[in-house]
Amino acid sequence: MNAWNYQLLKRAPMLASLRTVVSRLAHGDWPDVAVLQDLLVHADVRNASALPLQLVPMTAGGDPYEIRLYARGELAFRPNNWHDLFNVLSWLLFPHAKAALNARHHAEFAHPPAAGGRGPVRDALTLFDEDGVVVIAADPALLTMIRNFQWKPLFWEHRSAVTGRMCFLPFGHALCEKALAPYRGMTGRGLLLQVDPAFFDLGPEEQLRSVDESVAQRIADVAAFAGTGDLAPVPVLGVPGWCESNACAEYYDDQTYFRPGRVRRTSAARPSAASGSGSGE
Repeated sequence: MNAWNYQLLKRAPMLASLRTVVSRLAHGDWPDVAVLQDLLVHADVRNASALPLQLVPMTAGGDPYEIRLYARGELAFRPNNWHDLFNVLSWLLFPHAKAALNARHHAEFAHPPAAGGRGPVRDALTLFDEDGVVVIAADPALLTMIRNFQWKPLFWEHRSAVTGRMCFLPFGHALCEKALAPYRGMTGRGLLLQVDPAFFDLGPEEQLRSVDESVAQRIADVAAFAGTGDLAPVPVLGVPGWCESNACAEYYDDQTYFRPGRVRRTSAARPSAASGSGSGE
């Protein structure tokens, strides 16, 4: 999908958390680089080196993407491209978490794997950057259901708790792009945060700031993101309200999508407290 569609972007159920930022974009055509740069400047978005973010053309050769971003604050960007637009929007929503992710990538360059490639830590960071979803709940039992692949008990039998005292925030820019044309099989990679019940009494902007700081702290934890298995698979079209079809119990009986899996406790998927909370591990 390459055509600009503001109304689809504004109405997509999975992208509700982006609506405040999306409302600043033009309705009629793709936002140009200058508009997006102004949004970054106005929000004072900076990388982990405290350099202001600068949108630059995507070029072949030269330093890797993560090095340019960390060393010079250069965020490679392609105009009229959903993937790169959502990357900018993610920086606007989660500036501290995105900066921490880039800093962790940069640190890993000093320890290249002997077998080549990115290595398990950078694989996990990349997966979260592309397909991450932050899952927030005050009740640890709800988060345990995710780790235990108990999709129908979570999304149907505890539906009122999920809709009232749980929050799913898309983080990955590839996942946001997929949300424009959702399909059965869409899976986010979850980072789980356990919060105090008072979190849900905060306004949306305060909640986002709290989550941003907590995710940044988790990414900076050298014990977290040891590999892609540290991120909990989340069949995102099971989230109430994110798909019209999931309004009936039978929807969750499809085990080709809502797969049972091996129960595994992992570092990045473990619950932890967001700011303003007094719970967590």
